Amino acid sequence: MNIYMIGIGGIAMGNLAFMLKQAGHTVSGSDHKLYPPMSDKLKEWGLKTYEGFNVANLGHPELVIIGNAISRGNPEVEEVLNRGLDYMSMPQAIGHFFLKKKKVIVIAGTHGKTTTTFLTHHILKEAGLKPGLFAGGIRKDGSPGFELGDGDYFVIEGDEYDSAFFDKSSKFLHYKPHYLILTSLDFDHADIFPNLDAIKIMFKRLLNLVPSKGKVFYWAGSKNLIEICKNFKHAPVVSYEVSQKNSVLRLRSAIEFKVKVQRAFSVESGKELESPLIGMHNFRNTEVAANVCKAAGLSEEKIFKGIESFPGVKRRQDILYKSERSVVIEDFAHHPVAIEETVKAVKDAYPEYKMISLFEPRSATSHRNIFQKEFSESFKKSSLAIVTEVFNVSKVDKKTRLDVKKLVKEIQIRSKVKKAIYAKDTHDLLLKLSKELQSFANDKIVILAMSNGAFGGIYPELIEMVKKR
Repeated sequence: MNIYMIGIGGIAMGNLAFMLKQAGHTVSGSDHKLYPPMSDKLKEWGLKTYEGFNVANLGHPELVIIGNAISRGNPEVEEVLNRGLDYMSMPQAIGHFFLKKKKVIVIAGTHGKTTTTFLTHHILKEAGLKPGLFAGGIRKDGSPGFELGDGDYFVIEGDEYDSAFFDKSSKFLHYKPHYLILTSLDFDHADIFPNLDAIKIMFKRLLNLVPSKGKVFYWAGSKNLIEICKNFKHAPVVSYEVSQKNSVLRLRSAIEFKVKVQRAFSVESGKELESPLIGMHNFRNTEVAANVCKAAGLSEEKIFKGIESFPGVKRRQDILYKSERSVVIEDFAHHPVAIEETVKAVKDAYPEYKMISLFEPRSATSHRNIFQKEFSESFKKSSLAIVTEVFNVSKVDKKTRLDVKKLVKEIQIRSKVKKAIYAKDTHDLLLKLSKELQSFANDKIVILAMSNGAFGGIYPELIEMVKKR
């Protein structure tokens, strides 16, 4: 089939383009601007691309796939509508081309879905089941977030964001789960959801897609997930938590958990399991991945082998530099719950180190003042916190914008951080951090940088700064 993709430069759209090519289709597409790394990947994959939107680019496709960043008024979209061409959203195309006749494992939730998706896929793949994959990220070993897979299972990250300008329902409603994992449910995506109830509606619709022979796994610690799952009777529903009696993985003891780098699991047989992940939130991700793989028929031995060999995910607790005195970690955290969990996990993993937390409010939710109070409570256990002004202040008006200057004052009070500093931009952050590091001259330090974007490309300078200590 001849397929044209409007918005091909996005990571998910670009990955889908290559999957379609691998499946035997002729694929081309356009985007406003094409940037590395996806522009380089598209060229490497031999896909024809156009920079800029122009009616002449379209040609005569049999199908057009339209990304969710594309709006009415786009000349190519208008031409598609005027010519009556067949078109789909990206998630609709994934469902149509790759999920039919598969047992689909959908991992949804406000937090943890990318790591859990990669981990579940890795365990199944290491066990020889040849599962498909579609996830929003890259593994730490460089493996991309997609794979066609020849087996019965397909593991996919279930994003709650909308599908396209013509389909404002969540992407995950196109994925028809056999097994559904719900990791968490909090308010997010303030640019498209007016409140938490609006998100709950989408999750309830997703729940209703699970067949009676399927299964739902939800985190027992989420009151919102308990609420939407408690009256669902059409498929088996089980809660999960590391400390529960039905837990596949057992912590040896709460004391050991806190003292020993949070990495040791043990099972009833007494076998110790080493996970590359840190933090209770990642233990929960590991727990549910193990549960769903057990439901898929894997033995505990194969599950544990997959967990131990999992390389992790880039930008999730990603150690960029490590020496005896300094550690630099990058993380995608941008929601107050994720920041609090990540800060705690890193501090518990490095108990003898002074914790320096850097944060860039960049996402559509974090640059609004919806979580003004919650952000101020998220930096506990940090010795120093530096927060930049919101990324691209023109995107949100002053009335609804996060007040970062006020936030840094509140962080000191609510999170009990000794010092919190405002930075007008990432350059200013580096200058202020360089000055502050002098007061940590005799300390071991761990720097945790959190942003869902590029953080102004600070990482090379940050690493050089730390190397000179």
